[in-house]
Amino acid sequence: MTGNAKVLEPHAVLEMYRQMLMIRRFDQRAVDEFHAGNIPGGVHAYIGQEAVAVGVCAALRRDDKIVGTHRGHGHTIAKGADIKLMMAELFGRSTGYCHGKGGSMHIADFSVGMLGANGIVGAGLPIATGAALAAKLEGSDRVAVAFFGDGASNEGAFHGSLNLASIWKLPAIYVCENNRWASGVPAAYALSVPDVAARAVAYDIPGVAVDGTDVLAVHEVAEQAVRRARAGGGPTLIECKTYRWRAHSEQRGNPSDPRPREEIDLGPQHDPIGSFAARLIDQAVATAATLQQIDQGVEAALAEAIVFAKASPLPRPEDALLDVFAP
Repeated sequence: MTGNAKVLEPHAVLEMYRQMLMIRRFDQRAVDEFHAGNIPGGVHAYIGQEAVAVGVCAALRRDDKIVGTHRGHGHTIAKGADIKLMMAELFGRSTGYCHGKGGSMHIADFSVGMLGANGIVGAGLPIATGAALAAKLEGSDRVAVAFFGDGASNEGAFHGSLNLASIWKLPAIYVCENNRWASGVPAAYALSVPDVAARAVAYDIPGVAVDGTDVLAVHEVAEQAVRRARAGGGPTLIECKTYRWRAHSEQRGNPSDPRPREEIDLGPQHDPIGSFAARLIDQAVATAATLQQIDQGVEAALAEAIVFAKASPLPRPEDALLDVFAP
């Protein structure tokens, strides 16, 4: 398929589409189940940002490491996690990834290189930096990716991580998902520069801004950063310009979104999945019937995950102190 420096096979492109659709449908269902009272705790929907997680993770190997954010379902799915175990965790069931104790913001699957989501803004950057340092000390060509938002680029953890990664030439990739708003604060107000990518100059590393609604564009810059990191060239900062469709977090009762209506409406106008589907059909990579089959498969898998989650037992009170300390 055109539009990428590396020509991708049709099956790889269609897998990107399937993953993006899975993320979208997963979070749409998570939002519905939350408002129905079936999911405790918080839910931060990734709807609208699917192209970022999929574009980046498609450039990674299974043994590469990533760290997500409080809005982390997309990262977790794109890295290959089991949606049944994810959904069970959201429902607070003992069959979930964290046995029902972590919830939406703390899902991890070390077997696929997902070191965990993180509810603290910016806290994933030092973790990914540590994973990159471990890879270098072990003589491995693994890379580590930190996903974070525009608000996190104002945290000290961001600056300290990029500085260390630069001076030690760590195989780290820092992916800023600039969705224009940090909770209810516009990035245009909170950032000292128009582009987060410009901050790479201070650490003498490449900084690249890309359309975060174009999965192939994201994949191209991610592949370049991965190749550089594996070859010992050090870290890269990638800023993906994207849009958050939902409020910062889901709220029961009287949901509120401090963004102006015109800002909220921008998301659906830049739909990464709709535009990608049109592109696939236009370039004869897929037919509408093929995409419909993918949609049906995604819906079937999600229905199975919901059944699994609802049928799973709640954690036992006597297990409250299990998994608190490492052996």
